[in-house]
Amino acid sequence: MRLMKQTAHSHRSSRLPAFAAEAGAVAATSAAPGQGASALPRWDLSALYNSMEDPAITQDLDQAAQQAQDFAARYQGKLAGLSGAEVAKAIRACEAIEETLGKAGSYASLLFAANSSDPAISRFSQSISEKLTEISTHLLFFTLELNRLDEADLAQKMQDPALAHWKPFLDDTRLFRPHQLSDEVEKVLLEKSVTGAQSWCRLFDETIAALRVTLDGTEMPVGDALNRLSDSDRSVREKAGKAVGKVFGENVRLFALITNTLAKDKAISDGLRHYARPTSSRNLSNMVEDEVVDALVSAVREDYPRLAHRYYALKAQWMGLDKLEHWDRNAPLPGCEDRKIPWDEAKQIVQKAYDGFDPRMGKVINTFLTHPWIDVPPAPGKSPGAFAHPTVPSAHPFILLNYHGRTRDVMTLAHELGHGVHQVLAAKQGYFQSNTPLTLAETASVFGEMLTFQSLLDAETDPARKRTLLAGKVEDMLNTVVRQIAFYEFETRVHDERKSGELLPERIGEIWRQVQTESLGPAFNFTPEYDVFWAYIPHFIHSPFYVYAYAFGDCLVNALYGVFSEGAPGFQDKYIAMLEAGGTKRHRELLAPFGLDASDPGFWRKGLDVISGFIDQLEQA
Repeated sequence: MRLMKQTAHSHRSSRLPAFAAEAGAVAATSAAPGQGASALPRWDLSALYNSMEDPAITQDLDQAAQQAQDFAARYQGKLAGLSGAEVAKAIRACEAIEETLGKAGSYASLLFAANSSDPAISRFSQSISEKLTEISTHLLFFTLELNRLDEADLAQKMQDPALAHWKPFLDDTRLFRPHQLSDEVEKVLLEKSVTGAQSWCRLFDETIAALRVTLDGTEMPVGDALNRLSDSDRSVREKAGKAVGKVFGENVRLFALITNTLAKDKAISDGLRHYARPTSSRNLSNMVEDEVVDALVSAVREDYPRLAHRYYALKAQWMGLDKLEHWDRNAPLPGCEDRKIPWDEAKQIVQKAYDGFDPRMGKVINTFLTHPWIDVPPAPGKSPGAFAHPTVPSAHPFILLNYHGRTRDVMTLAHELGHGVHQVLAAKQGYFQSNTPLTLAETASVFGEMLTFQSLLDAETDPARKRTLLAGKVEDMLNTVVRQIAFYEFETRVHDERKSGELLPERIGEIWRQVQTESLGPAFNFTPEYDVFWAYIPHFIHSPFYVYAYAFGDCLVNALYGVFSEGAPGFQDKYIAMLEAGGTKRHRELLAPFGLDASDPGFWRKGLDVISGFIDQLEQA
C-alpha cells in the first residue's frame, strides 16, 4: 500500500450541477463573455517546479530515491523492536520522503490535466509515475510492518507523546490490516500498477481528449459539444446530444474494453484482499461503514419519486412538453436568459458570499483569487470539468476550471474554492494527516456553494429570476444527490455482473438506461444514442464508487446548513475547527459538535427534506 496521499479533489466532470464545466475540454471560442480565453488567468505551477526540464525535479527524485533506500536499510524488519519515539521518528522521515514524491506527482498530474493532448506532457507524466512507483517499492514495507505490530505492543509504544501524535495516521493505516497481503505480493502489485490499471486510465484520458464531434460542419472537442446540451435552443441541444452519442457509439467498444478490464482488475485485487463486495474498499478508505453508505443509498432511492420524478414533471410542464429527452435535462427554463457573468464579477460574487459567512474564510478565498492558483479558461486538451488539487503542504492547492460565464460556473468556482479553503486550513496537519476521507472532502465545497446560492437568492428582487435561481439550485442538488446515487447503482450493477464474464457494450448501455429511468422518472424518454453516455464519466475509470461521496457531502451539508441557519452559537468557530482537523478525525467526531450523527437513520432524511422543500416552493410559485 503506497503512503502517497490520495488526492482530495473534486472532479466535477461527472457532477452535473456545473454541466458547462463538466463538459470539459472546450475550445477557446467558448470563453466567458467579453473575455477571450487568452484574457482569463492560467495557473502558474512554479510553486512546484518551473518546467518539465527543471533540474530540481531530477534532484528531488534522486534524493528521494536515496532516502527511500536508506530508510529501508535502517528500518525494514526492525519496527517491532523500536520505542514509541523511534517509531514516531520513522513516520516523520517517511512522510518527508512521500511529500517529495507527492510534489513531483502533483506537478505531473496538473500539467497533464491542463493539456493531456500534448505528447511531451503525456510522456513526462508517465515517466514520473513510473519513477514514483519505483521509489515507493522501498517504502512499501513500512505500512505492512506497522500493521503487523501486536495491538498490546503498539498500545505500549503509543504511551509516548511523540507517537501519540500519529494516532490518526496509525488508525487509518491499521484499518487495512485484514486486507494486507505478503510483502512480496504487495510489491508485485505496486510495480505492475504502472502497466495495469494506470495505463488503462491513461488510455481513457487520452482517448477522450482526442475525440472530435462534428456539429454544423465544425469539428470540436467532446466537451464543447456537451456544453451545448445546456443551450436555450432545443434544436441545438438535440443536434449536440445525437452527435455526442454518435461519436461515443463509434468508440463504445474501446470504452467497454477499458471498463471491463478495470472492473476485472479490481475484482482480482478485491478477491486477494478478501473484501466483501466491490464497494467495500472504497468505503474503508472513506472511513465509513458499509451500513452507513447503504442507508444513504436506500434513502435516496426511496426518494426518487419525491425528488427527481416530481421536479422533472414540473420542468416538462414548464417547457410545454409531454416528455423530456435526455438533451432537455439541463436545459434553461423557458423565458429565462442565464445572463453571462464575466470572470471578475464571478470572483466578486463568491468573495462576498464567503466574506459574509466569516472573514477568515474570505481571506483565504482572496488569496486564491488574487494569485495565479486557478486555471480558468476552456482550452483544447484540457481536463473536463473542474477540480481542486491539494498538492503538498509545503506548496499550496491549485484549482482547474472550464469557465463559460454561466451561473452554474459561478457555483463551480464557489465549490472548488471551498475545497481550496479546506485544503489550506488542513495543511497544518502535515502530508499524512491533512487529507480527509472523500465523504468529508465534499463538505466545505458544497457548503461554499450553498453560501453563494443564498447570497445570490437574497440579493435577487425579481420573482421570475428568483424562481429560476431556485430551480437551478434544485437541479444542482438533484444532480449531486440523485444522479450520483444512480451512478453508484450503475457501477454496482456493472461490477457485480462482470463477475460472471465480460459485459458487451450493449449490456452496459442497458444497465445505464435502467438506472437513468429509475432515477429520473417517467417524465423522460431516452433515445438510443443515450445508451452510450456512460462512457465519458471519468470517475468510473479513475476512482470506482467515488460518486456517492457527492451525495454524502450534499446531504451532510444540508443538515449542517440547517444548524447554521438556526443560529447555533459559535457555528463559524466549530466549522473552521472541523476543516482544520483535516484527516485527524472521523465523521462522528467532526459532526458531534453540531449535534449531528450520520449513522442516525433520520440524518439522511433531513438532507433530502431540504431538496423536497425547495421543490415545494417551486410548485407553489
